[in-house]
Amino acid sequence: MLKQILSKLPRKSSKTSDSREHGGFHAIYSSVSGGSRSNDFGTGKSGNLSVSSLTAPNSMADSGWKGSNLKANGNNMYSSYDALPAFKDVPASEKQSLFIKKLNLCCVIFDFTDPTKNLKEKEIKRQTLLELVEYVTSATGKFSDAVLQEIVKMVSTNLFRSLTPQPRENKVADGLELEEEEPSMDPAWPHLQIVYEFLLRFVASPETDAKLAKRYVDQSFIIKLLDLFDSEDPREREYLKTILHRIYGKFMVHRPFIRKAINNIFFRFIFETEKHNGIAEFLEILGSIINGFALPLKEEHKAFLVRVLIPLHKPKCLAMYHQQLSYCITQFVEKDCKLADTVIRGLLKYWPVTNSSKEVMFLNELEEVLEATQPAEFQRCMVPLFRQTARCLNSLHFQVAERALFLWNNDHIENLIIQNRKVILPIILPAMEKNARNHWNQAVHSLTLNVRKIFYDLDPELFKECLHKFQEDESKENEIEARRKNTWKRLEELAQKKASGSQAVVPRKANANG
Repeated sequence: MLKQILSKLPRKSSKTSDSREHGGFHAIYSSVSGGSRSNDFGTGKSGNLSVSSLTAPNSMADSGWKGSNLKANGNNMYSSYDALPAFKDVPASEKQSLFIKKLNLCCVIFDFTDPTKNLKEKEIKRQTLLELVEYVTSATGKFSDAVLQEIVKMVSTNLFRSLTPQPRENKVADGLELEEEEPSMDPAWPHLQIVYEFLLRFVASPETDAKLAKRYVDQSFIIKLLDLFDSEDPREREYLKTILHRIYGKFMVHRPFIRKAINNIFFRFIFETEKHNGIAEFLEILGSIINGFALPLKEEHKAFLVRVLIPLHKPKCLAMYHQQLSYCITQFVEKDCKLADTVIRGLLKYWPVTNSSKEVMFLNELEEVLEATQPAEFQRCMVPLFRQTARCLNSLHFQVAERALFLWNNDHIENLIIQNRKVILPIILPAMEKNARNHWNQAVHSLTLNVRKIFYDLDPELFKECLHKFQEDESKENEIEARRKNTWKRLEELAQKKASGSQAVVPRKANANG
């Protein structure tokens, strides 16, 4: 009877059980624009911190706390989050043990969406993180296996989380508009920044043995680190870029895997989503990696250029990462000039049709590539290249036409054109003549006349020959156009006669039947 009565009473929800269902004491990481400003982690005075017997998570995946000492007490969920001594207050023999305890202490995750909650505990954790950074920076002995495990566990617990991006339904797809939007700042940055600094100092430390640490900084760790590059907080992406570059340099065994994992992110971005916040940072890392490629280039690296870097020109948001992409492309051409033909044909394949701002970016990159192009490679691609250039010269968008004409201001490119003028001039002369006659923009008109004069002064006979051919072709086109108009006019007249004739016949048939 008593059990039946108790079963009907409403049950009070347990905070502990709710938090365990969501991974323990994880904070709710929401993307809030204009979040907390980053604190100077180097300016906090290290206090005397201690903690009373806290149980750390059993694994990297389980970042919740299972110790019974952490009890909810009103607004303070962490009543046992207390202080331990500073490193300077313990003998050298106990520092490693204290270091591990402080790492365990920092595995507790606080909710930064409410700035009034757990202020004391958040400050204790911040000061503890600062002490850990200082300890790692000044370490004088190799980190042991047990310490490495605890370090990676603490870093994983704090950093590896699900990112919640802002809704993009109403955002404009053009990269320029996306770039102007206010970036989303993570409210937990006061702690995240120090954890990132700790990880950076740990990876860069000479006391970190790569052969031993690779057991914990493994492929799973790297994949989770790469996932964080999609964070909307630019401060976080900047730290990730530096850390990943250090990992690539230190853990040579992981280099092929890192390149392959980044390639997969690029493939997903190019052919599926066209949405990722960290493409520029990835390309910046790769620019440094490409710069260190040994010669001759491996086929794997050439395949990366063709299958990844060139197709990266396809997405609409190219403006967000074009500077870094252009640098990577140029690095390849400078290392192996024979790749110039491949790169230029790749640009022509993805050349924009209706996006003028993107077309200007292509022309900027084309000039950089042509600067590193040798005559033999230039001759292979000059015909399709200058057919596209001619279309750009006639563009109604004055910036596109102007940028195409600026190619003649580059001495190296001008020399390549002069050497091959017999092929190039017949292709671009019609476009120049049309500009000189009726382009609406005065600057484009003047630049066209200057380029026209360069060709005329260089080779008057060739110029006159090409001009004569253009005039002949133009007169033929006018004749064809006139015949076409006359043909359509006769067809219209015949159609009108046939229509009027059939209207006249129909009544007579009707009268005969009547």
